[in-house]
Amino acid sequence: MNQDQLKALVARAAAEYVEEHAPCDSVIGVGTGSTANLFIDELGRLKDRFSGAVASSEASRVRLEKLGFRVLDLNEVSEIPIYVDGADEIDPALHVIKGGGAALTREKIVAAVAAKFVCIADASKRVEVLGRFPLPVEVIPMAREYVARQLRKLGGEPCWREGVVTDNGNVILDVHGLRIADPVALESAINQIVGVVTNGLFAARAVDVLLVSNADGVQRMQRG
Repeated sequence: MNQDQLKALVARAAAEYVEEHAPCDSVIGVGTGSTANLFIDELGRLKDRFSGAVASSEASRVRLEKLGFRVLDLNEVSEIPIYVDGADEIDPALHVIKGGGAALTREKIVAAVAAKFVCIADASKRVEVLGRFPLPVEVIPMAREYVARQLRKLGGEPCWREGVVTDNGNVILDVHGLRIADPVALESAINQIVGVVTNGLFAARAVDVLLVSNADGVQRMQRG
């Protein structure tokens, strides 16, 4: 199987998972990115099962609406039983790096509200230690250079993702050269830098369930 086929396989498994575990008439949380897009397409057949969806990006909102979903603002929603999203890297403790699609802040907010965070990925995203994939950091534009200097003090080499503006009107610094042995501590340290909105480490609120595809099928892993 090639990577596109592996993504399609795990997207289908995720749709089956939410069909089995999400209560009828609940609100489903939906992430952003290429694997999440395939999951959205698989959800199309289930749209009558849900009262609505919350999207972590404008791109996902548009895709959901085209399939007939009622997309809700998160402020209208008191609970989300399941949030499904992809990842750029996943470690054995189910800490992940996200933000390759520049939607990390909204993704992190929806994940915080969700009772269960389900991550979908192909096996290439699994690593022993996070950091091979550059860590995205969303930054207030006027603070870009200041934040970059502070990130260098933490051992990384930030690179401005030029031409990219987030749905929140901010910019992205991609931090290269990190070996993230303590994701929870680094997530907190970066978030304390003035001018940072958030960073792409999902460690304080880690993944609850990982669905990961390989040539043998889809494996399910659960935190704890």
